[in-house]
Amino acid sequence: MEMEKKTQSNRLVLFPCPYQGHINPMLQLGSFLHSKGFSITVIHTQFNSPNPSNHPDFTFFPIQDGLTAEEISSGNAVAISLAINANCTASFRQRLTQVMEQDPENKITCLIHDDVMYFTKAVAKDLNIPNIMLRTTSVTNFLARTALLRLHSKGHIPFPDSRSLNPLPDVDHLRLKDLPTNNFDTLEKYSELAGNAHDVRTASAIVWNTTDCLEQSSLAQIQQQCPVPIFSIGPLHRIEAAASSSLLEEDTTCIGWLDKQSNNAVIYVSLGSVASINEKELAEMAWGLANSKQPFLWVIRPGSVSGSNWMEQLPQGFIEEIGERGYIVKWAHQRKVLSHRAIGGFWSHCGWNSTLESLSEGIPMICTPSFGDQNVHSRYVSLVWKVGLHLDNELERGEIERAVRKLMVDADGGVMRVRAKDLKEKIEVSLRNGGSSYSFLNKLVELIMSL
Repeated sequence: MEMEKKTQSNRLVLFPCPYQGHINPMLQLGSFLHSKGFSITVIHTQFNSPNPSNHPDFTFFPIQDGLTAEEISSGNAVAISLAINANCTASFRQRLTQVMEQDPENKITCLIHDDVMYFTKAVAKDLNIPNIMLRTTSVTNFLARTALLRLHSKGHIPFPDSRSLNPLPDVDHLRLKDLPTNNFDTLEKYSELAGNAHDVRTASAIVWNTTDCLEQSSLAQIQQQCPVPIFSIGPLHRIEAAASSSLLEEDTTCIGWLDKQSNNAVIYVSLGSVASINEKELAEMAWGLANSKQPFLWVIRPGSVSGSNWMEQLPQGFIEEIGERGYIVKWAHQRKVLSHRAIGGFWSHCGWNSTLESLSEGIPMICTPSFGDQNVHSRYVSLVWKVGLHLDNELERGEIERAVRKLMVDADGGVMRVRAKDLKEKIEVSLRNGGSSYSFLNKLVELIMSL
């Protein structure tokens, strides 16, 4: 869908990676920059295209992405991302040229692209458009990814199980088993994607959705290595009250249910927009939650349970057992849920957006990472920031019950909640006048204006 062009000057073109965890921060950054007087044009793939009606001040242009139905149905994010990079150079160049020709007076100041969408850099360079790279994961995960590529190039990966607990070289607090991949069979493809995403030679700057108070050590390390300026401006979702960019319809009825619950009483359960589980894991989660006797709000994404459309594979007797104590939805407005007074814990896959959203609200976590950067973030939540529990084994109802009660009822959970509230305050300070993220946001605007 193409929307009416805006008349604002200083046009910026955004190109997000077409996954929820990447689209959200890109459009949040766009909302902030629009508030500073920039005109925002979003060029995007047809696959997982954002809804333009959620951002009426932006102009949206789709491009052909060349993805096959088989590629899309595979759900393989690495393969899909590689295919987009291989397929889209011509269609992106055509669309970008069209945007320039339609309004030659409103020149494109720069392209802001997701680092995973690296094909856009060469097109921008050919058209003499500066590019800024947005990185939507943590800096620590980037360092772990760099270590992974280095170990792979030296033939040290895959490694035997006996070495899984060995420290990860050059990355504090992480072990080899925390490396941001859990499928070494496809490591060649992953290395190709990550290696290209790491190339910053043509970038004017790197924008990172993080903040000094969470990743000071990792930021200091990356700033020593990186040849271009780095702007740590997160958490982006706290900067602008942007409209939802969800690719799934959000069920708002859960807010009414939360309104009836006591303060800090409810554990919110959501394992993200990509991960899936099987019927056995669903049953273990269900009975673990039921046996904990704690109120819970559970997001079961349609299609996220293997062989099931939604929640029809929930174990017999579960709904009767929980009664009014549990509430199940297909999808929720996560930021609204986490900011609700009734939420006292978050059982998460530990994607970076979810981790930032939880920390920003002072909510302690239970972490069950599935793949990619989630292992890194789970480790930091539990070991470094000490605001959560990491479930390291297969999902098992007894372990789940104990973890939920430890987080929500026991003294240990109370200590984690205090630490989480302290981190929330530090994040808020970073976004105020004089804070690190506030300062970097202003410097970013100045840089863009100077291009």
